[in-house]
This record gives sequence, C-alpha cells and structure tokens, in this order.
Amino acid sequence: MIRHCPFALNKVLLSLATIAAAGPQLAHADPVDLGTVGGSGGAATQTSVNADSGTAAAVAPTQANLSATQPQSIISRAFIENSTPPTGNFNTILAIAPSVASTPATNGPGLSDQKMTLRGFQDGEYNVTFDGIPFGDANGPTHHSTAYFPASVIGGMVVERGPGNASNLGYSTYGGSVNMFSKTPSATRLISAYTSLGSWGTNLEGVAFESGRMEGSDATLQVNLQRMDSDGYLTRNAIASKNLTVKYQRPLGDNSVMTLFSTINYIRTDTPDNVDGTTVAQVKSLGKNYSLNDDPGSQGYWGFNREGKRTDMDYVRVQSSWGHGWETDNDLYSYAYTNQTTAGQDPTQWNGTADASLQYSDMNKKKYTLPNGDVPGYDKLNAYRVWGDIFKATRQFGDLGLLRTGLWFERADTSRHNFEKDLTTGDILPGVTDTATGDTANGVVTKSNFAHQRSGWHQYQPFVEFEWAAAPGLTVTPGYKYMLYDFHLDSAMNQKALDAQHYDWTYHASLPFLTVNQKLGAQDSVYAQFAKGMQLIFLGAGTQDSQKSVPETTTNLQLGTVHKSDNLTVDADLYLITVNNLEENTGTTQLPDYQNVGGAVYKGAEAEATYVLGHGFAAYANVGLNDANYLSSNANKAQAATAGYIGAVPNAPKYTYSLGELFNQGHWDESLLYKHIGTQCNVKLGTTGLCGSTTHMPAVDNIDLNASYTFTALPTPYLKRLKLQLSVFNLTNKRTLIEADAPLATSQSQWEAPRSFMVSVKADF
Repeated sequence: MIRHCPFALNKVLLSLATIAAAGPQLAHADPVDLGTVGGSGGAATQTSVNADSGTAAAVAPTQANLSATQPQSIISRAFIENSTPPTGNFNTILAIAPSVASTPATNGPGLSDQKMTLRGFQDGEYNVTFDGIPFGDANGPTHHSTAYFPASVIGGMVVERGPGNASNLGYSTYGGSVNMFSKTPSATRLISAYTSLGSWGTNLEGVAFESGRMEGSDATLQVNLQRMDSDGYLTRNAIASKNLTVKYQRPLGDNSVMTLFSTINYIRTDTPDNVDGTTVAQVKSLGKNYSLNDDPGSQGYWGFNREGKRTDMDYVRVQSSWGHGWETDNDLYSYAYTNQTTAGQDPTQWNGTADASLQYSDMNKKKYTLPNGDVPGYDKLNAYRVWGDIFKATRQFGDLGLLRTGLWFERADTSRHNFEKDLTTGDILPGVTDTATGDTANGVVTKSNFAHQRSGWHQYQPFVEFEWAAAPGLTVTPGYKYMLYDFHLDSAMNQKALDAQHYDWTYHASLPFLTVNQKLGAQDSVYAQFAKGMQLIFLGAGTQDSQKSVPETTTNLQLGTVHKSDNLTVDADLYLITVNNLEENTGTTQLPDYQNVGGAVYKGAEAEATYVLGHGFAAYANVGLNDANYLSSNANKAQAATAGYIGAVPNAPKYTYSLGELFNQGHWDESLLYKHIGTQCNVKLGTTGLCGSTTHMPAVDNIDLNASYTFTALPTPYLKRLKLQLSVFNLTNKRTLIEADAPLATSQSQWEAPRSFMVSVKADF
C-alpha cells in the first residue's frame, strides 16, 4: 500500500513509490515493509512502501524505478536494517551500489570517515542531500561520513547518477546525487530498544519512539536517541558518538502539513590529523594497525590527537494545496558543523619507544624545537553555519502535464584558525613575526605563526520545468535552471598561502535540461537525458588566477532501460559526460595554485539486477564499467601534465561489481554480499605525477554476511517483536592496501580492517 501526503509535488526522486506496483502481484503473498522515504522535489513528500513477499522488489539491495529519467539505485530501509552495519553511515550503506567505490573504513565498519567516488567523481563532485536539503562543508562541498546521520535515522536512499531535472538542487549535481530520507511516521504507537555488541569493544545502544497518530490532531512525533563507542581496530583510535533526532508532523487545517525536524550529532575520535597512514618503518615494527601510542612524550600520543565534531540540521517545512491544481512546499532550514582538533605535529616520528625527533616546522616553514623536550602540536578549528530556504510550487494542468518552479537561496559563514601549541603544557605558542627576508628559496616570506580565516558565500538557484504527458506512457520534461554563486574570504594570514588574502568572486551559469521516459507496458520503460551541470568551486586556501570567473560545467548524455516483474528487477544504462574548465591544484598541498587545466570525459555502462530463485532465495548482481580521462587538448598542458592532469583521472576505478545471495522467508532474513572495486590510479605512487603502470592501487574485495531471526509469538503482550541478528564483516579477512601517499617504499599507508563480528538485538514494544 502506498500512502501520500495530500501535497505530493515531485516524483523525480520519489522512486520507491512504484516499487509496490512493479508488476502483477503474487497470489496469497504477505506484504513486506520496505521502509518509508520522502521525495526531494517537494522535499518532505513522504511515501510508505510495501512489496509482496517473494517478489524481487521485496529483497533487491538496489533497484530502479519504471519512471526513472536517469540512472538510479534505490536502497530501502529494509536493506539498511538487514544488510548493513548498525554502526554505519551513508557511505557504508551506499557501498553496494553500481559505480560506487566506498573503500572499507580502516578502523572498522562505520568507525572512521570514508570517502566515496561515484563513476570516478570524487567527494565534492556529486551532491548529497537529506530530505531534499543539500549539505556539505562551507569551505568545499565535501562530506564527513560519520558527522551527521547514523544509519538508524536514515529511512531510505536514492543514488542518482546524473544531474536529474531542473528541480534537482545542489552544489554539484553534475556528478550525481546521493539522497537520504528521514523515516515517515508510523500510524501506530511503537517503542523500539536496540543494541549491538561487536569486535574491538564496539557498543551501540539506542531507543526509538513513534507516537502514532495523536487523537484529535493527527500529529505524529518521532524521537531517536543513540550512543556508540568503540576502541576501534587501529591502536588508540577510540571513537564515541551521540545522536538525537526528533521529527514532528501535523496537519494545519485541511490543506497543509507542517514538519519540524532536528538532528544533533556529536562525535569524538582519537586520531592523527595530518598523516595519511602508517609509515613503512612503523608497519615493520608495530604492525599495520598502528596509529597512536601511550607515550605522553610523543607527537603520536593518543591524548594529544583528538577531534571533536558537533553537527546539527534543522528545518521547518510547510506544504499546502491551494486548489485549481496549485501546491507549494517551503522549506526553511539551517545546518552547522564545528570541528575542534588538537594534533601532534608529526606522529610519524614514533619508532616504538620514543619519537625519533621532536623538531617541527612552523607555519613559516622554519625549524624549531621546544624547550624541556615538550611536544609540539597545533590547535585547529573549522566552524560554519549555513542558512537557506527552498521554495517550490507546482501546477497540474489536467492531463497535459505538471509545471514545477521554485527558488533556492542559501548563505554560509565560516570561521577557521590554525595555531601552534605546546601539547605538554597546553600553552598556545605566541605568534612570532620575523622581519628578515624569510625563506626566499621557497618563495615564502616569514609571517606570523597564527593563521585565521573568515569566509562566506551566498547563492541562488531559480528553476522551472514542465513534465509534459506527450502521449500514453510518454513523459517529456524540459527545464531550465540558473545558478549564481558568490564567495568571499578575508584572512590576515591564510594557512596554506602563508599570506594575507582578501577576495570576492562570482560564478554563474545557465543550465538547460531535457528528460524523456517511455513506458512499454506495465513492466518495462526506457529513458534518455540531456542535461548541463555546474560545480561550485571553493578555493579559499589557494592562490587566485584569472579564470575563476569561468564556471566548471558538464554536459551529460545518458540513456537506459528498466524492467520490473515479480521474479526479476533489472536496469541498465550508458552515459557520456564531458567536464569543462576543471579547476585543479597545480601547486603543492602547502602552496596551492589552482588553475583551469581544461576538461575531462567520463563514459561507461552500468547494470543491476535481482532474480528470485524460489523457496525464499534470490540472486543479486551489479556492474559499473567506468572510464575517466583528462582531455589531451587541455589548456596549460605543460603545467597540467606536471601536476598529473593529463591521462587517466586519479582515484577513479575502471570498474566495480557486486554479487549477492539473499534469503527471506518466514522469520528469517539473510544476505551474503560481495563488492569488488577495481584498480585505480594513485599519482602519489609515481614520480612524474602521471598515471602509469606503477601507479595503480590494488583492487579491493569485501564480503559481508548478515543473518537474523524475528520472534513474534512472545510470552508477554508488551513485547511485539524481538529480532536477533549476527553480522560478519570482511568475511574472508582480506587486508588489502587501500591508501598510500608516496611510492610504496617510503609511503604512509592504510589497509582494510580485518574480519569483525557484531551481534544485534532489537525489541519492539
């Protein structure tokens, strides 16, 4: 059964709504609750989704919608609960999808930040939303996977591999969109208590409350409170987190609904901040899992290396139906991120007994040693708050089609600092201004030891599109979006430029869209897409160049097909994406120099399928064949080649694929899922900055096993259900190298965490 709020505005991302109607229904089949999600066009439009037990739609880890207008993978709440780590986040959930390369967390499942690529597009080059609200760092639209939303508050996900229609909003839609949705309220009262115990002292516990429909108002209240802590697989890499999520929804009269939402997350990790892994020498003497130590005289002491991150996201949404086909959706929101970090200057100096050196380089690249053998470090802050409003209106023109129009406005304020610190005494080292010539060999004039930066931006995205019902089963949607983005920065000493920087620049672009979907009966459809995309570029730490007024844009051409029946869900697509005006760092990490190096081409093919074998068993597979290369005709070719921007795009796997076996019958749920991420170029492994035969990271394999049994015939009337679950992650105990920052003989490296176990219990009252 599918239940919509009375103001359903946009079906672009409301993909789960048709899973239940994927084809003819099986006789005498019991419904399976796949979870609840919201749509992004009318960002809180919500849908309860059920599929018949025994159908492919009921068990598919990922699947597409017959109404899709671009390649997509839908992930249900049922899959999140049954087949992903309870300690996970959106990156651990997404790992199963085609063309997604989400390498396993080195500290254990969900116990450290993970970066993900989508078709080779890096984090920051695709969009991430929650209930239709785009979010990302204010100094660059990247994401910290552990920072905002634990798996327990995610009601479903849709991975869109493309810009979508004009109404799809975000900072970087050209690389695609990762869309998370909150759970829709339950119609009945329910209290759930859950806990998980796992390897390395991992302990998670929480309680979720559903009020059901309150008598007299039809209002609903949802509350989820969770805490988690773990020692982690890496030495002294403890992690602890707390999350509170509240969602209140109630009708306002007969034609409007108001939603109030707030989530607050705090996470503390003991982790080195300025290293890329364990050195070769440390691996030989201390093992692959070495990270921090117990010596308070060391820059790698766990007590000196700590990150505290606090985040929140809040919105007020009012959706209304005005009659004569008009509906509106207004979403006023804010989100914030604060990262307070203390870190040792160089934790790689630890040799098992003491630091090989306590000498350090200050921000001016001058060498110092603190008196009394004190330990050098630094204090770093990154804090921002973003405010925004998304207004959308739709007008239904009978059988002709649906008009959508709206405006997204947003602004952000950021404060960042970095200063030297004596970690032994806790004293901030005084700023020192050297009036000498400085280190002229490196082009650096010595400045103060204190770096501080304030920055901000505002942006507008108005859009309009018309979903034209051109013929029976044929939908054609032309659209237009305008993007304007203004960024400003003020710093007396910028951390990486090592100089004062004060600037303001503006980007803008006009983006046309055209999508087509043709239904071929009740079980098949084909679609095609032409769309322009734009990337918002945040270059606050780098030097300026004359091309910053030129936006980074893409042209997307895609086509695909979807089939859905009782026994089979399958979809496949082809894509060609041209990227223009790539802004890349042609300098160094310490002294960035961003230049327009030209363009790149991304092309490939993808497919995913689930087939019901019978007797509760199903088989699953997906594949992504991805090719990403910089254009050989790139501007600034000599400089681009030196920096590695000729040839293959780094960190873009050539292919990914997944295989799976699933079982769902009676009280049992089980899944055995395998993910393979193909080799990918890492230019740091070479000496020329280019991708070659010696610069490829090895392929990564991972197998996870999850099995659960749900008791319903219980001796007490107060306990409705009791679910017991066993999970084994990295079942084959692979220890593949997943990160290196230099040629392997001298690199700092990271590996897959070994096999781990988790037992989970959930009780519903």
